Amino acid sequence: MNVVKLALAVAGMLPLASYAALGGPPGVRPASQSVLRSAAALNTTAAVTPYTMRASYGADGVTVHEYVLPSNVVFAVTWQGPVRPDMNALLGSYFPNFTSAAAERARGVGPMIEHNGDFHIESAGRAGRFFGKAYLPRLVPVGVRVEQLQ
Repeated sequence: MNVVKLALAVAGMLPLASYAALGGPPGVRPASQSVLRSAAALNTTAAVTPYTMRASYGADGVTVHEYVLPSNVVFAVTWQGPVRPDMNALLGSYFPNFTSAAAERARGVGPMIEHNGDFHIESAGRAGRFFGKAYLPRLVPVGVRVEQLQ
């Protein structure tokens, strides 16, 4: 019984840092590491867009923005920071698309841009400054320009 109590105490002290899985529900993290904004607050136009943006700030300096539909599905993620985020956790079931795109290009020769109909990713950077975005074109709300997602 004491071992169970000890395990629960240790688990309670560990950070809950997880990113959204693209195409799935948003990630879960403590309120101190997460900011939720509606798209209406992000837009300067009067039109309301049907999504919310969740910003997460990791201890490693990486900022991840999750763009979430009202149906609680992440249609896009963006990131920037001194290191790449955990791409497997960030992209979820689309991670194999990322790895196959990365394998097809020469390492270190500019940004990786891959678009295969259902999945789009742009990833670039160098040591100390990485950034990128990934989105699912079929889920992007009408009127939303992915170029404006940061």
